[in-house]
Amino acid sequence: MRITDKLLQTTTRALAEVLAFHHPADTVLSHFFRQERSLGSHDRAFVAESVYAVLRRKRSVERLAGVSPRRLLLATLAKVQGLSLRQLEGAVTPAEAQWLAGLHGEAMGPPPTLAERTDLPDWLVERLLPVAGEAGLLELASSLNLPAPLDLRVNPLKSGREAVLARLNDEGLGAMAGPWSPLAVRLSGKPALQKHPLFLDGTIEVQDEGSQLLGFLVSPRRGELVVDFCAGAGGKTLLLGGLMRSTGRLYAYDVSEKRLAKLKPRAARAGLSNVHPVCLGSENDARLKRMVGKADRVLVDAPCSGLGTLRRNPDLKWRQTPEGLVELRSKQAAILASASRLVKPGGRLVYATCSLLPEENAEVVDAFLATHPEFHRLSAKEVLAGQGIAVDIGEDLQLLPQTHGTDGFYAAVLERA
Repeated sequence: MRITDKLLQTTTRALAEVLAFHHPADTVLSHFFRQERSLGSHDRAFVAESVYAVLRRKRSVERLAGVSPRRLLLATLAKVQGLSLRQLEGAVTPAEAQWLAGLHGEAMGPPPTLAERTDLPDWLVERLLPVAGEAGLLELASSLNLPAPLDLRVNPLKSGREAVLARLNDEGLGAMAGPWSPLAVRLSGKPALQKHPLFLDGTIEVQDEGSQLLGFLVSPRRGELVVDFCAGAGGKTLLLGGLMRSTGRLYAYDVSEKRLAKLKPRAARAGLSNVHPVCLGSENDARLKRMVGKADRVLVDAPCSGLGTLRRNPDLKWRQTPEGLVELRSKQAAILASASRLVKPGGRLVYATCSLLPEENAEVVDAFLATHPEFHRLSAKEVLAGQGIAVDIGEDLQLLPQTHGTDGFYAAVLERA
């Protein structure tokens, strides 16, 4: 692909807007593309892929290019994306061509820091290094800096996985069974599926395989009363409803009416009649009092830093701050304590995040258990093994992209005495 001057300028403008970090990168790009209606699908794909490549490798590329959006983009296209000078010659100035020709693997000066080698901010390296060690951190970062594959979840109310695999492969989509979730399908490419018949009729949903395992940790049964306490747009709610075979009552709580509004058509498409979305004012909403001690299962997919999803959302590592983590941890503790009140004796509470940091994960659970002796931990590994899912995760679930091929997830399974 030969890059034109216009396309390079357009991509540079998009990158500059994203690098302001006022909003999530996907939101900024969606707005940008609405303003640039003349862009064709191939050009839009080039803009998005280039911007995300810069976000993934920004720290190391800055050693070569500084902080100018255009220089960052050019260095990324040449050193990360592998574009040749011939492909860029119609878009760059003679001075830029000379600069690109002189780029080497490393900038002159001191050796790169560990943060530069991992393309992570200093504060995040400081937190992850004691947990992973240098070799482990380099391996983790390498996997986080790769784009995530496209995972699907089969709706058990609509079809079986083998039938879905057969159809997708007949259509040349390169589908394979996920190694962990019995409902997971992984595609070799990233086709647009929004208009695919299996998506339109609710047979498949896009969902990372790691996220699917959280539903199996909750392991809801038919006829039970189940609560998805931080439901968002309802991806995990749909899985729980499918596992319940659309029986019992499934409450989807969230503080965002806009996110919950997306759940209603998704639940209808999935064939679920047991889902009840409820918009709460906060985790202490008075309406929760009616549910105290009644729920068989409660899932708390807590708001978190999202650092386990850097394959999909690389801007998070530049937008998140240590100060923001302090606020998040306080919110996580409050939400977990409030949700726990809904669990009946003998019931199950699952606390989950898509974070890699112990301060959002095990430390939150440990602090909760220290003040709530009526709860005790169950082995997440054994809970999954009881459903025929054999995955090496430890007592609490900890999924890592370099080990499990999923986003980074944490979950603790708690039971009320």
